[in-house]
Amino acid sequence: MTTQSLIINSPYDAPSAYWERDGKQLTLQQGRRPAAYEIFDTRNNTQRTEPLEQVNRIRQRVDEWRTDGYPGVTSVTRQLLEHWNARGEWDPDTCRWEGGPRQYPFYFCQLEAIETLIWWLEAQPTYRQGIFLGGDGGPWERICNKMATGSGKTSVMSLIITWQTLNAFHYPKDRRFSRAVLIVTPGLTVKSRLQVLKPGHPLNVYDEFNLCPNEAMRQQLNQMQLAIENWHVLMPLKEQARSVVKKGQESDEAFTRRVLGPLANARDLIVINDEAHHAYRQRAESKVGKKQAEELGIDLEEATRWIEGLDRIHKTRRIRCCFDLSATPFAPTGKSNTESGLFEWIVSDFGLNDAIEAGLVKTPRVVVRDDALANAKTYASKLYHLYREEEVKEDLNRKAKPMEPLPDLVQKAYALLAHDWKETRRQWQDAGHTIPPVMLTVCNRTETAARIENFFNGGDCLIQETQAPDTTLRVDSKVLEKAEQGETGTKDTQYAARLQALIEAAGLPADKQADLLAMKQEEQLRALVDTVGKRGQPGQYLQNVISVAMLSEGWDAANVTHIMGLRAFTSQLLCEQVIGRGLRRVSHDMDAERKFLPEYVNVFGVPLSIFQEAGGSGEPPPPPKPSVRIEVEAGRNHLEIRWPNVDRIDNVLKPELVIDWQAVPVLTLDPARTPLNADIAPSLTGSPNLAMVTEIDLERAVEDFRLQNLLFRAARKLYLQSQPAFGGDKQYLAIQLIRLVEQFLASDKLDIPSLWHQDPVRRRLLFALNMDTVVSHIGRHVTEQNVERQELIFNEHQPIGSTASMRPWSTTKPCAPTQRSQISHVIYDSTWEKMVADICEGHPGIAAWAKNDHLDFKVRYLWRGSSRNFVPDYLIRLANGRTLVLEVKGQDSPQNAAKRAAMKTWIKAVNEQGGFGQWAFDTVFAPGKTRDIIDPYC
Repeated sequence: MTTQSLIINSPYDAPSAYWERDGKQLTLQQGRRPAAYEIFDTRNNTQRTEPLEQVNRIRQRVDEWRTDGYPGVTSVTRQLLEHWNARGEWDPDTCRWEGGPRQYPFYFCQLEAIETLIWWLEAQPTYRQGIFLGGDGGPWERICNKMATGSGKTSVMSLIITWQTLNAFHYPKDRRFSRAVLIVTPGLTVKSRLQVLKPGHPLNVYDEFNLCPNEAMRQQLNQMQLAIENWHVLMPLKEQARSVVKKGQESDEAFTRRVLGPLANARDLIVINDEAHHAYRQRAESKVGKKQAEELGIDLEEATRWIEGLDRIHKTRRIRCCFDLSATPFAPTGKSNTESGLFEWIVSDFGLNDAIEAGLVKTPRVVVRDDALANAKTYASKLYHLYREEEVKEDLNRKAKPMEPLPDLVQKAYALLAHDWKETRRQWQDAGHTIPPVMLTVCNRTETAARIENFFNGGDCLIQETQAPDTTLRVDSKVLEKAEQGETGTKDTQYAARLQALIEAAGLPADKQADLLAMKQEEQLRALVDTVGKRGQPGQYLQNVISVAMLSEGWDAANVTHIMGLRAFTSQLLCEQVIGRGLRRVSHDMDAERKFLPEYVNVFGVPLSIFQEAGGSGEPPPPPKPSVRIEVEAGRNHLEIRWPNVDRIDNVLKPELVIDWQAVPVLTLDPARTPLNADIAPSLTGSPNLAMVTEIDLERAVEDFRLQNLLFRAARKLYLQSQPAFGGDKQYLAIQLIRLVEQFLASDKLDIPSLWHQDPVRRRLLFALNMDTVVSHIGRHVTEQNVERQELIFNEHQPIGSTASMRPWSTTKPCAPTQRSQISHVIYDSTWEKMVADICEGHPGIAAWAKNDHLDFKVRYLWRGSSRNFVPDYLIRLANGRTLVLEVKGQDSPQNAAKRAAMKTWIKAVNEQGGFGQWAFDTVFAPGKTRDIIDPYC
């Protein structure tokens, strides 16, 4: 069967179909793929599928429990589940979700993972009857979610923390829950990425995904006790050999206080192990071989120390429950079959094949060209699992010198893969992108990595573009391992010089480059590895990465387009670990059917069970599209556009004081009856001494008669006079009285029949000296009436929106850089939108603008009885200070009319509220009239 795309399921729905490989043929099966994993028998050159029977039974139970309405859960959990499952409605025209509590709903696999954990701890016992989770032999319970790389494990962690914390807050005596959370990570890279799980982090996931149903729960979430630590803190302290004072072994209590830090006084913790395959309990009867552990990408000391450290914490503080997350939950057992080490406490499974079919990750492609570089189209099976070929395996398993040539088959494979990479790079360059695609090699040993580096840098590869030492990074596993543990001390001057050359070639500002060069080589390597493909960072121009084993977990380079596997693969899980480093999607663009648009990674040497091949008939699939990172551009704060985040607009009745100005008679103030100055002189026996006359002139005391002060005094008199007669808020009443006095003074109802006294200062003095008369005159005509006003109800979490708050994202859609927008690029969904963007960039009356894409500017409207979100196309700040909301529509409809009506109501309410400047809204129905629509507002 020829497949156009392996993406057959929406990431938001339960999988309804799956691919099954029969030999070399893919056939489409209906239903959901049973939970299973594949084992490769390298001795007999066969593979078999091992089902996860317990997981399949649990799936069925959870489905029944979900259908029945989650019986047994607490009221808090029920609120959370309803809130997390809410997703609004899908608009196939805009390919967006409308009306939901968050911009993008949670993936099905994320919801299934958290629902399964809740099912295990909260569902009624009848739903768990006959289900037994095997443990690891320790005194505390472990529960594992098996989730493929790229399926959103960080989001699942945030759901676990929210569920546990809020339940512990409401039910403090329920031993199933705890608000004290310890997260253990396999390295500093992951630890850094998980800082968003802290509720006070500026980019925290709880606000980004709106995890709490209401503000009260969000405030309660802040009371969690959270610590995120790298596994190496669980290592016992080493006694310093030269220390005079011998402190002895660290006690369990001292160990616990050191590890937990801010959680030192907490008890009954929950633990989350990220990449939990690194944490396993080695049973006394098992003899784990170092070679098998290395094949699984596991450090034996790390794994056992990880668990031993948690045992010590359990002894002093108690661990209520431990939640494991891993794409490959296997542990070495010393046996030849890796399936023996599968975690027995797995409750849910969403594997790599499921993730590929849902589009959560890139689609792996086997693209083999063996007749000629330019027109090669045929499939060569030897390149499917290169390392298995005798000539390759024997050669790569020896301690060879770096300058020794690679096996002939490997050289040919690199020529083909590098040629395909070169074509991809050319397309990316033609599209104007400065970040190159990356070719990643995962090999079996350090000697092989050194040979591959020399193969490229020395020019032995037939593709000349790969001879680029300044963009080729060989990752020294020992140095990277120390970097992930936060250790330093590696002494390799030759490798240090290579890292320095890469940093100097990265094109960074001088100060940033100097900071990097001053670091230890472990820190330099981590900075390079962590920033591959990230603009403005030390790893931005790297195009060839060569690694031993798996690289570090958490490596999130999205521009890996080609992978070479040069090591043994004995299970599908090992394939996942390698391929997972190159499967992260660049963009999340979707089609009208809620399916992700495919992205590809070309793979040699990794025997995947599911892949898309360029077979012998027809042209191979096109190379992956280049992506553009859309972000807030530094140095453009003057182009920021802000808006009120309005959840709804309420119509409320408020008492308002009014005056019927037609019925108010004219009040005349006679200057002749109001002296503004006087002469005084000393007097003796009743006779003034006119030679010593002194003048008192109020005009000179103008500072004592400021208009604002006089208005307040007059309003106070009027307030005291009117208070008993009017209801409503007294402060609101006083503000209205000030307004009425101000209106009276500016009206023609106040007559001063003297041109000389029309001077503002003298007019103000007359008002001050006749204040009681004016107040009495106004007071007789003030009446109260109920007036309907529109009141803005702001979003509790983020009342003010801004272009400066947009999170970076990537897209493969056509786009162009901007000059007048705080957002780096504008996306073109049509030629019409390109025209509007060009006008915004060049119009003299436009000061700043932004396309409303990922800005989260939306207006609620009602359509067919349900509340939805209207997302206008453009925000335009004009040179006169007004902000224009512009919608582009090719054709009208009743639903679009409802959107416009809601938008006009929003504009009116915001303008009446004040504080956000003047706003306007309009719609363009014809491209040629775009300027005609914009110009009247300028």
